[in-house]
Amino acid sequence: MTEQTQLFTFEHDAGRLELLIRIIYWILIGIVLWVYGIIAGICLIIQWIHILVLGRRNEALSDLVKGYLEYMIHVLPYVYFMTDKRPDIMPVPVRIIEEL
Repeated sequence: MTEQTQLFTFEHDAGRLELLIRIIYWILIGIVLWVYGIIAGICLIIQWIHILVLGRRNEALSDLVKGYLEYMIHVLPYVYFMTDKRPDIMPVPVRIIEEL
């Protein structure tokens, strides 16, 4: 069984040094998100045309957009000061599960 970690949890302690490092890290994450977002946007347009013409979705295009959304959710707790745990700069596989 895999370990599950809740992404958006409150952490009381915070490092002052990490707050300064975070600025540089934000820039790097922002660049990756910007490039990945442009690619995901292009994939969305291609997916729209694909659905319009063929009446079905393309799995590779869907997976790329899904990866972008998962990466964005993965870095949000760090970007919004919820944790000092730095995420990887480059996208890593992350599973987002909704509990009902």
